[in-house]
Amino acid sequence: MAVDRPVIIRNGLVLTMDDAHTVLSGADVLVADGRIAEIGTGLAAPDDAEVIDATGGIVMPGMIDTHRHMWQTAMRGYGADWTLTQYFVWYYLESGKHFRPEDIYAGNLLGAIEALDAGVTTTVDWSHGLQTPQHADAAVDALEAVPGRFVLGYGNIQAGPWEWSTSDEFRDFYRRRIDGGKLAGFQLAFDVTGDPAFPEKAAFEVARELGVPVTTHAGVWGATNDEGIRLMYENGFMTPGTVYVHAATLSSDSYHRIAATGGSVSVSTESEQNAGQGYPPTWQLRRHGVPVSLSMDTSVWWSGDLFSAMRTTLSADRAREHLEAHAKPETVTHHHLRAEHVVDWATRGGAKALGLDSQLGALTPGRQADIVLIENDASPAMFPILHPYGHVAFQAQRGDVHTVLVGGKVVKRDGRLVGTDLAAARTAVQATVDHLRERLGEEAWQAGQNPDLPQAELFDNPYQYTDYDAGRAQ
Repeated sequence: MAVDRPVIIRNGLVLTMDDAHTVLSGADVLVADGRIAEIGTGLAAPDDAEVIDATGGIVMPGMIDTHRHMWQTAMRGYGADWTLTQYFVWYYLESGKHFRPEDIYAGNLLGAIEALDAGVTTTVDWSHGLQTPQHADAAVDALEAVPGRFVLGYGNIQAGPWEWSTSDEFRDFYRRRIDGGKLAGFQLAFDVTGDPAFPEKAAFEVARELGVPVTTHAGVWGATNDEGIRLMYENGFMTPGTVYVHAATLSSDSYHRIAATGGSVSVSTESEQNAGQGYPPTWQLRRHGVPVSLSMDTSVWWSGDLFSAMRTTLSADRAREHLEAHAKPETVTHHHLRAEHVVDWATRGGAKALGLDSQLGALTPGRQADIVLIENDASPAMFPILHPYGHVAFQAQRGDVHTVLVGGKVVKRDGRLVGTDLAAARTAVQATVDHLRERLGEEAWQAGQNPDLPQAELFDNPYQYTDYDAGRAQ
């Protein structure tokens, strides 16, 4: 197998995100054999090394998104005015059933390209549209077609997790595509409703048998609550690899249980602010010592880049801090959450959540060379760079991502992707839009973008594979 030539990134402002959060000015990063070989000033490089000039730019680890429903990217922006209820109705109860394997492929392909373009080098595909093994194969086909790192979170919102996870078809898929496959990781993706019968136990047992972690939407208003956390805890299924998504409406007991068992929370601030899962919980997570990573959830509503995640997370945490102080009445004179913290969550935090901290999330010798250069000489917002963490969190955007390396391979250069077929993704996505538009009919298609409020009983329990009603249990 051919080895990519060495790369040296010269004269950048380097955010290493190492344990000490070392920042190096005018530094070089040497990449060889897919890994970071050396970091320092005036480094010697092999004669055949590709030289990337980072003068005036910020060099940082590739960002890591721990929760994104990539199959929904083909519907980008369609649900801009939805609530969580309307999302549940459209995807869980009605139109989500119409997605064919080729539609899963189209969404994943575009979502994967979009992530890479924005400097997100590792993405968890929280793929809960896998109605059949053919859908699952299509999801993996798309991820393997894009030169980023992807973790498949296997899920199916049209069936109970105790059904699909124990099926022969799922086992066959796992054997064919995951065990020894090309993906960066694998998770079981399902939610725990809080039903006292705990039917999800069977899915947890499958995860334990396979040695794979679980990712679950927890603390989502009206859908998942403290009872689900309690059942997981009492049955011994809360593990260090478990990722709790949102976790916005939990009690202190639940946060303590997450912290005590070594789990982490994937915060999707744009989602929580807009959809109604609950207030973004970073203030609670900080109080309870729960590790945090960031995620974008779905482009059917929101942005597809972690610059937005960092920005909105800082804003939400600080807004709550101010409101709490004003109610006393007091004044906040110093913020608890800093720009440095959210940059850490977008890089090192994601690596830790996925059990990849020894390989990703920081720029240190020996780690995989997943690197992002943020530099844009044509942008008046990219100078001066006085506060590098603040610049990443508040000033930079996806259009400022100049260069991206994944495993030492340059996949974006001079602001343009390398080795990806955007035209093919455009064609595939258009076919999905045409299919859904025809299947739904024009009237329903237009109404779906701004639907009337559905009947109350539809949003008490969005999980139609169980009769348990979390709303009545609260």
